[in-house]
Amino acid sequence: MFYIKTIPSPVGPLYLASDGEALTGLWLEGQKYFAATLDGETQEQPDLPVFRQTGAWLETYFSRTPLPALPPLAPPGSPFRRAVWKLLLEIPYGETSTYGEITRKLRERGIPTAPQAVGGAVGHNPISILIPCHRVVGASGSLTGYAGGIEKKQFLLALEGVDLTRLYVPKKGTAL
Repeated sequence: MFYIKTIPSPVGPLYLASDGEALTGLWLEGQKYFAATLDGETQEQPDLPVFRQTGAWLETYFSRTPLPALPPLAPPGSPFRRAVWKLLLEIPYGETSTYGEITRKLRERGIPTAPQAVGGAVGHNPISILIPCHRVVGASGSLTGYAGGIEKKQFLLALEGVDLTRLYVPKKGTAL
């Protein structure tokens, strides 16, 4: 059984999921792989403590004030994907990293991988915004591969104060 709640945000409705203790999902409306990790029954449960904590965290995030501790997170996924998502949590607010840099860090930790595999894990991140997959860019500074949409990625990075003049959106058909 998963518990769900929808909350408003500056990037549109956000859909939260929990196992009752930890946050297991946070999706933007229309996001690729929307609710892909919700296996089984769901029930609206808006008053869960983890939902209140997540809402408070998001409110501070969108108001650009110092962030509180993250709510408990339990993203369902393979050990490899969880290792990638753990590295995403290490990307500081207002900064970006690349798929190649994440690949290098995984290899340093003894996890063999390639940037394409990292890209797949980043794209399947079930807890958007809190696990900051929007902070990952291509090696050339391209704003690639955000499951919530490039416009929302740009919004989140601008909100965090990232210098968007050094980043770009590749044209369709452009090799990266």
